[in-house]
Amino acid sequence: MAVMMIRNIDQALEIRLRELAAIHGRSMKEEAHEILRAALPPEVGGAAAMFRAIRRRVEAVGGIDLELPARGSLVDPCF
Repeated sequence: MAVMMIRNIDQALEIRLRELAAIHGRSMKEEAHEILRAALPPEVGGAAAMFRAIRRRVEAVGGIDLELPARGSLVDPCF
């Protein structure tokens, strides 16, 4: 497993990370891991990965309802 060190973190950002970790009952390290997991797709590229990323974001806010346009009759392409 890789090890990553992040230096020179802005103090305000560190405080926000510490507060968010406390809210979720995690250490700062665990909170940073969760933020990275949520921000990065499991696989990069492809329509399936894009679909999953969009779905995760939409589900997080309770979904969305889209109004579909009314369907009309098919037009004969010969005219």
